[in-house]
Amino acid sequence: MKSENQKIPIHFPNGIELFIKREDLLHPVISGNKFRKLKYNIRAAKDQNKKKLLTFGGAFSNHIVAVAGAGKEFGFETIGIIRGEELEEKINENPSLAVAQQFGMKFVFVSRDAYRLKVTPEFLEEMQSQFGDFYLLPEGGTNELAIKGCEEILIEPDSEFSYVCTSVGTGGTVSGIINSAASHQNIIGFSSLKGDFLQKDIAKFANQNNWTINCKYHFGGYGKVTNELIEFMNSFYIQYEIPLDPIYTGKMMFGILDLIQNDFFPPNSKILAIHTGGLQGIAGMNLKLEKSGKTKIMI
Repeated sequence: MKSENQKIPIHFPNGIELFIKREDLLHPVISGNKFRKLKYNIRAAKDQNKKKLLTFGGAFSNHIVAVAGAGKEFGFETIGIIRGEELEEKINENPSLAVAQQFGMKFVFVSRDAYRLKVTPEFLEEMQSQFGDFYLLPEGGTNELAIKGCEEILIEPDSEFSYVCTSVGTGGTVSGIINSAASHQNIIGFSSLKGDFLQKDIAKFANQNNWTINCKYHFGGYGKVTNELIEFMNSFYIQYEIPLDPIYTGKMMFGILDLIQNDFFPPNSKILAIHTGGLQGIAGMNLKLEKSGKTKIMI
């Protein structure tokens, strides 16, 4: 495991400095914010003598892979409720699901309509009748224990930064960062989803008002990419030797650099960008890009 405190600096005119905190290096499988989100949930599952973890996700879910990896490492059986019945016949064609299966995860493939009912008592009772007792992890992993883990992303030396930036999916990571930030710090979450509906979810967990959510750099919505985004990510990788994922950190980094170029940050600002991992999803995205004849993502 490499140091969670490794920061890569990038310097700009007007004294602006951007540092990237490499949370993606925390663990080879349970990387970045997934490591943080699962830390206290795994402890709780052990304290409750649970033997199984059950959770939810889509075709290329970082969370599914991380839970499967955590199950193998810490001795839990794992069950993944997967959105999309058609995926059952394509596990070997899907890098994320194939890896999760190698780690021992059992899958339940459901239709998109059924997936919307995944947290209803009826659905969970059906899962209990099928698999027995389990510890339930929400989609994306966000709950109070996950946020407790994400509160540990920022440590005391990070208080030197005036801005802290992170990508946003379900809102758990940014909520933890907001809660542990110093009072003088400004937290900017870059949403990977289209729309600003996450504000209310984040407000439920955040205990400070030092944050904003930027919804400008979603590139079409969750899981969507454009040629411009891919070209940017590959150029960034060539220049800095830091891989970015197309769902979260690529969009965040594009947004940060665009804001710097457009003088959003005051001179001499010190900006900390949190690299939340998610690099396992690149393999699946590259398969889709290759099929459509588009440039693949470097890693």
